[in-house]
Amino acid sequence: MDKIVVKFGGSNLKTELDINRLIHILRSYNQSVVVVVSAFYGVTNFLQELIWKVRYDHDPIRAGLDFIRNMKKEALMKNVHNAGSRERILNRLEKRVHELERYLLGIHYIGDVPRYTEDLILSYGERLSSLILTELLNENGLTAEEKLPEDLILRTVGSSGNAVVDFENSRVPENVSFDKITVIPGFYGISSDNKVTLFGRGGSDYSAAAVARCIHADFLDIWKDVDGFMSGDPKLVHHAKNLDKLTYTEAAELAYFGAKILHPRTVEPISQMGIPIRVFDVSSQINLNQPRTIISKESRIHKTVIKSVTFSDDFGILQLEGPGVGMKPGILAVVTSALDKAGINIKSVITAQTSINILLALQDLEPSAQITRTILPDIVSNLKTMDHLSLIAVVGQGILETPGVAARIFGAVSRKNINVRIISVGASPVAAYFIVEKDARDDAVRTIHEEFFGS
Repeated sequence: MDKIVVKFGGSNLKTELDINRLIHILRSYNQSVVVVVSAFYGVTNFLQELIWKVRYDHDPIRAGLDFIRNMKKEALMKNVHNAGSRERILNRLEKRVHELERYLLGIHYIGDVPRYTEDLILSYGERLSSLILTELLNENGLTAEEKLPEDLILRTVGSSGNAVVDFENSRVPENVSFDKITVIPGFYGISSDNKVTLFGRGGSDYSAAAVARCIHADFLDIWKDVDGFMSGDPKLVHHAKNLDKLTYTEAAELAYFGAKILHPRTVEPISQMGIPIRVFDVSSQINLNQPRTIISKESRIHKTVIKSVTFSDDFGILQLEGPGVGMKPGILAVVTSALDKAGINIKSVITAQTSINILLALQDLEPSAQITRTILPDIVSNLKTMDHLSLIAVVGQGILETPGVAARIFGAVSRKNINVRIISVGASPVAAYFIVEKDARDDAVRTIHEEFFGS
């Protein structure tokens, strides 16, 4: 019997029909699996807003908890018909909601949001999902048991929001039983001092991959409400084609550069172990033998070399200009060290003789500029921040080794008279990317897709 980890995202948890479909999917496996689940759709954002509201106002606590409580009750009432079972499950639900209430009240009383408390509250989106799904599976004849990361001893290292699993000190295999379905809330783990630490938004994918590595799974199955990885965003390009196979590196780069199928770090825990990721479309006919995309170590160069064109608008540029700034020893080290100390992640760095260009998430752009002005007031003659940009990435195995590919990419963009700000080829063995004005994004993506996949 294969060991399989199954991941369901929040977009799979919106309606009564969604929950029934998840139960049907798990029944189709005909064996016990490990399930990692996200928060119900929209709940994490709701909790984030609630945290900031309750600092100065008590009233949102009751209203917010009633909203969450009623959302879960609705799912239970429509799927549990035995009165005794309803009462038992509602009591468990109420106990967990009461825990959440205590933490929200704590924030209100002190008028501040300690990072540990914020992380703990945000983890309740997943905790409530795992409780509900476990109970519904049991009510539908599938023996299931909920296991929280603290029960599993899923240890983490690193700062919250960007934490990773400490595999050496985790004890997941010892705490997972394979004679029943194990339901685990994703998104968080437990630090060495037993505090909740988050893996970042969308981090339940990473949770599932980490659990798959811990138990030496044969497959990681991720169920999405989309048709797997595509050659381009079907909302933007015509005739987007399904990608039935990708390497770990290709999938990681596509996720990093904007494809929202996987969390960018999902492949990290399992690529060295060679555990395949199978991506299924939750809305299609259930057939476990026909995943929409399989991600593995199997390398295959596509006939066009390019497999997909993707984009992200969450990029800005911090540009340090000055005579010879790119050649002066230590400048880049000073800046990157200061940004790292501030918890700011640098996405990429491109240097020249007279400028250093640091690519950052938009939310980090202004804080990074302030830090740099403070630490380098006399060295950098001109400091610029540039936003309203889009990063376009072209991904495919063999992109660096195949002559003419780059010429086709930038020839297509040039024919549309699109001005390219920055180009990077070679930073990844399977990806090339460039930056354009955001207004030119759609035309850039479409013309490249047409060049390689036809109109």
